[in-house]
Amino acid sequence: MSVKVLYFASLREHMLRGQDEIDLPADITTVERLKNYLSEKDPLLKEAFEKMPRLRCSVNQEMATDRHHVKDGDEIAFFPPVTGG
Repeated sequence: MSVKVLYFASLREHMLRGQDEIDLPADITTVERLKNYLSEKDPLLKEAFEKMPRLRCSVNQEMATDRHHVKDGDEIAFFPPVTGG
């Protein structure tokens, strides 16, 4: 299964890149499992998830929770909460 992972705002700055194309094992079926998998594979992302526990997520441009299912071809975006004024 292949997905595109996008990083926005301060997360993008932390990661030093805006996106990754990732081939996932078949057992990565939820956002939570994806986050765990990415944390194991990328020390920068592990650090970001630890430093920014309130990161938000969307799957195919729809807000998603850790329980959201991930499937082949999905676009998953991680970004810090946004405030307006």
